[in-house]
Amino acid sequence: MNPLRIGNFSGFYGDRADALREMLTGGEVDVLTGDYLAELTMLILGRDRLKDPAAGYARTFPRRLEDCLGLAHERGVRIVTNAGGLNPAGLADRIRELADRLGIPARVAHVEGDDLTAAHPGALAAHAYLGGFGIAACLRAGADVVVTGRVTDAALVTGPAAAHFGWGPADHDRLAGAVVAGHVLECGTQATGGNYAFFAEGDVRRPGFPLAEIHADGTSVITKHPGTGGFVDVGTVTAQLLYETGGARYAGPDVTARLDTVRLSQDGPDRVRIEGVRGEAPPPTLKAGVNRLGGFRNEVVFVLTGLDIEAKAALVREQFADALAKSPPREVRWELVRTDRADADTEETASALLRLVVRDPDQRVVGRALSGAAVELALGSYPGFHVLSPPGNGAPYGVFEDVYVPHGDVDHRAVLHDGRRVPVPPPQDTRPLDAVVPPPLPEPLPPGPTRRAPLGLVAGARSGDKGGNANVGVWARSDEAWRWLARALTTDAFRRLLPETRDLPVTRHVLPNLRALNFVVEGVLGAGVAAQARFDPQAKALGEWLRSRHLDIPETLL
Repeated sequence: MNPLRIGNFSGFYGDRADALREMLTGGEVDVLTGDYLAELTMLILGRDRLKDPAAGYARTFPRRLEDCLGLAHERGVRIVTNAGGLNPAGLADRIRELADRLGIPARVAHVEGDDLTAAHPGALAAHAYLGGFGIAACLRAGADVVVTGRVTDAALVTGPAAAHFGWGPADHDRLAGAVVAGHVLECGTQATGGNYAFFAEGDVRRPGFPLAEIHADGTSVITKHPGTGGFVDVGTVTAQLLYETGGARYAGPDVTARLDTVRLSQDGPDRVRIEGVRGEAPPPTLKAGVNRLGGFRNEVVFVLTGLDIEAKAALVREQFADALAKSPPREVRWELVRTDRADADTEETASALLRLVVRDPDQRVVGRALSGAAVELALGSYPGFHVLSPPGNGAPYGVFEDVYVPHGDVDHRAVLHDGRRVPVPPPQDTRPLDAVVPPPLPEPLPPGPTRRAPLGLVAGARSGDKGGNANVGVWARSDEAWRWLARALTTDAFRRLLPETRDLPVTRHVLPNLRALNFVVEGVLGAGVAAQARFDPQAKALGEWLRSRHLDIPETLL
């Protein structure tokens, strides 16, 4: 049987507008997937729905589809997307109206049952992460376009693969192979050189979007259309595999994929083969994401230029003490960011930033009273006083929480293009997520001279967020570098290199097949990305910070 070619045209809500047409016209493809949802996106869509109950889906998707629906129909390409967000039925109706207006006989189906908001009083949005078998039911019934709400990102690939190859819930190894391929595709151009540690090794000015050639046994090849930018190699695929993951067991609603069994090999230019993936029964519960409004947040950034930076910062804090004492916000955070340098040849590089961030359930506490106090300092504070932007009213912020519910608590249904509603049964077999026995470490390198140098000279990294936690995946580019990395980058060494993590729980997972270590840092992001608890609220650059840190590296690796 020929492989099923599944491509991606969106990795987030806001991705490249012309990607759908590019994927339809650039080469052979059977299914195109669009991933629009993230924890922050669900909060944004929830706020949209507060203003308009008919909203709640990615409004850009119908505009993209209007330009390409006829082309997809002509070429027999099916489209699967989670752009339905909080309102998949509403988006499916919108697409049907679009198809009727354009005179295109497209069959549109959707998947529902993920919405658990009613069971979580006070939540703006609460949604379970569904698997791929609802998508598969829609495709088996003949749908040309399938719209979902909150499914796992990989479900956009496992669903079409299960439909095409006839896989069932017990085909754990095959499903796990598709999950791994789906995880590589889900973030679009991150698999083709985008956001890649070694980006200078190829032309990544405009990376092409990835696609997977999936075979009946669950193996796959990651590639891209000929002539598109970027590149696909073992490194780009490794980086994306480590992104936003944890231990060796990568759990999902359909299957738990064993990341410690994944084998990657270069299969030609811009082709990486994925094989050996083993799967296990999924855990007995489903993950659900609960988004709530956490209160109101305000921020003032003072610019401190030239000499006496520390003294200027101290003066502002003293002057603000009375304003903060009159109606104390629940949370007050000062941070001095030393971007300045001595004898600078531009004003900007002579300046540091002093950030004041306040949070409180009451908008008035963080609103005009606080902003007014900042404005009143304009002529009576440190020399050179100014702020990055005028302070304003406090803005609402969200908090994210993971909860877990039994599979049976979710009414997973496929709503077919002809209106029939087909229930999707929960898995019959489940398995708790037991910890994996740590694998043996490789033999150490023989003793030799070392040099103080950045970790990034011998290792790549990619980091991301999961609720309030962050992960940092680090991989070596050679067997020799792996022998050193696996022993040198311990949890204690990680904490020393990133002092922000020193007092937080950090877990190290060893993945020898990928020559990789994955560090999970609990609580570093507070209540999640929408809470903006730190300078880099999604931990996107945490890995690059780690790569920039210096340690003693064997000279044979440099």
